[in-house]
Amino acid sequence: MSITYKDEAGIAGMRVACRLASEVLDYLTPLIQPGITTLEIDRLAAEYMKQQGTRSATIGYQPSGYPPYPGHLCTSLNQVVCHGIPNEKPLKKGDILNVDVTVITPEGWYGDNSRMFMIGGEAACSIQARRLCHITFEAMWKGIAMVKPGVRLGDIGHAIQTFAESNGFTVVREFCGHGIGQRFHEDPQVLHYGRPGTLEELKPGMTFTIEPMINAGKRDIKELGDGWTIVTKDRSLSAQWEHTILVTPTGYEVLTLSAGSPPVPAFVSQAPATV
Repeated sequence: MSITYKDEAGIAGMRVACRLASEVLDYLTPLIQPGITTLEIDRLAAEYMKQQGTRSATIGYQPSGYPPYPGHLCTSLNQVVCHGIPNEKPLKKGDILNVDVTVITPEGWYGDNSRMFMIGGEAACSIQARRLCHITFEAMWKGIAMVKPGVRLGDIGHAIQTFAESNGFTVVREFCGHGIGQRFHEDPQVLHYGRPGTLEELKPGMTFTIEPMINAGKRDIKELGDGWTIVTKDRSLSAQWEHTILVTPTGYEVLTLSAGSPPVPAFVSQAPATV
């Protein structure tokens, strides 16, 4: 596999797919409250995707060596790092939940994004949980703000890693961001740690995700017996945010921004382009 550089038609297709993926999360946001189950969130998302005319990229997704993924989205709760499978356990006040949505448009373009939810509101969550969610969000944006032609992927990873670690958290290294287009996962891999000036150079037309997974404790992880769910080895809390990014001739465009997206941090000097 090699990096795909999107032309104007490809960029237009990605804009639509990514906006629709973000709008799924907009729709779900007011519904994610104490008492709802992640299985119900999954059902609601599937119905909304049908209304949009999109379909889920995760349901039945089966990379080599994995069982088919059973959900229309991923729901990763508290110590779950990623790929949590929706289930019938009700959410409770104080939980933190990542909801990761990837849609496919009828034209075959993929849009991928995720957000954190503090169940019952910020006041219901511990100081550590609130801080982890906020720092992870800012870490993602530290990486996004680096994006422009000529920058290297190691610069993005370094920005995320140094920010997270300076705040006392750790970066999961076994999972990373990825190129995306008319395939779910393309080159390049986008590491959330690294050394400046290393790895691939960014060029206009590249589209990829930035999706750091940040742990409150140690960075070590383990896989549960379902073949998908990844948790922190020390059972500490974990958080993740994700956007899909386009490299433009002068900087970047965040493709997965929509009306309900959380506001961009004040430290981001370039206002993200919107269409």
